Amino acid sequence: MEYLATFVDIVLHLDRHLELLVQQYGMWIYAILFAVIFSETGFVVTPFLPGDSLLFVAGALAALGGMDIGLLMIVLTLAAIFGNTLNYQIGRYLGPRVFHWESSRFFNRAALERTHAFYEKHGGKTLVLSRFLPLLRTFAPFVAGIGAMHWGRFQIFNIVGALAWVGSLTLVGYWFGNLPWIRQNLTLVIVGIIGVSLLPALFAWLSQRRAV
Repeated sequence: MEYLATFVDIVLHLDRHLELLVQQYGMWIYAILFAVIFSETGFVVTPFLPGDSLLFVAGALAALGGMDIGLLMIVLTLAAIFGNTLNYQIGRYLGPRVFHWESSRFFNRAALERTHAFYEKHGGKTLVLSRFLPLLRTFAPFVAGIGAMHWGRFQIFNIVGALAWVGSLTLVGYWFGNLPWIRQNLTLVIVGIIGVSLLPALFAWLSQRRAV
């Protein structure tokens, strides 16, 4: 419970923690942020890491001069591209047998099945759309790998999705994250970003419940 409380505190007060990391590690902050985004997109066991909110807050801190916005966007876009690429390769290696795995603390089978259904419906566009949807974002390249999606086609959607996701959220944070009202209520904004990003998953769950 102590670890959970610490994690929740980091997520809800991401601005304070990230600002402290910038002060402590200087240029190494880019490597730290790269590692977080790479892990969040690269491994199906780490969908709990901050994604949308981290991009927004990082953009806001860049506006204060803590980081260079251009370098930040390049680093985080590369992290998102490389993370998805690794996830795709893992899915391709493991193949369809993962659908027989049971849910556990480290594997969310329900999220895998929802992403697979989404992929079946939307095809390659899933890799772009899912960038803005937690859980689906982590599982989409994995499912594409399981389905043996053509490498070149995968990379086109992967790059477009990474550019759209990182570019939009970091720039929104850069342009608006330091407005007085947002700065004073940043915790509420972070909760709002998390809540809005989880709405599609909630609607899907409710629809599934009604169908039963």
